[in-house]
Amino acid sequence: MRWSDMDAYGHVNNARFLTLYEEARVAMFFVGAKAHGLGSFEEGIVIARHEIDYVRPVDFGDPVRIEMWVSELRAASFTVSYELFDDGVLASRAKSVCVPYNLVKGHPRRLSEAERDFLKPYTEVRS
Repeated sequence: MRWSDMDAYGHVNNARFLTLYEEARVAMFFVGAKAHGLGSFEEGIVIARHEIDYVRPVDFGDPVRIEMWVSELRAASFTVSYELFDDGVLASRAKSVCVPYNLVKGHPRRLSEAERDFLKPYTEVRS
């Protein structure tokens, strides 16, 4: 957690949760995918939707832990689900609908077979 993440009430600002989830997602799709020899996600992913549930406030202090998985895998989109834990206690749940995007041509595209193969091991059903 960063000091700049705090709001006037001494808790992590609600908008900063989105940044924390983004940092985890970027690490998975840019760093993790690239480590597996897959660089196509770097060519473009846009977010079609974010959904966040705040379970409890998070105070400044120790780092938080984010668990993430792919909760839905479709032909031209996938949903990343997250849970954020503070000191081992669930503080927030979220989902991001991600759409592969061709930045050069300016339109969405379908997931490639290599991208689907990368995502499949992260696919999990949770309540």
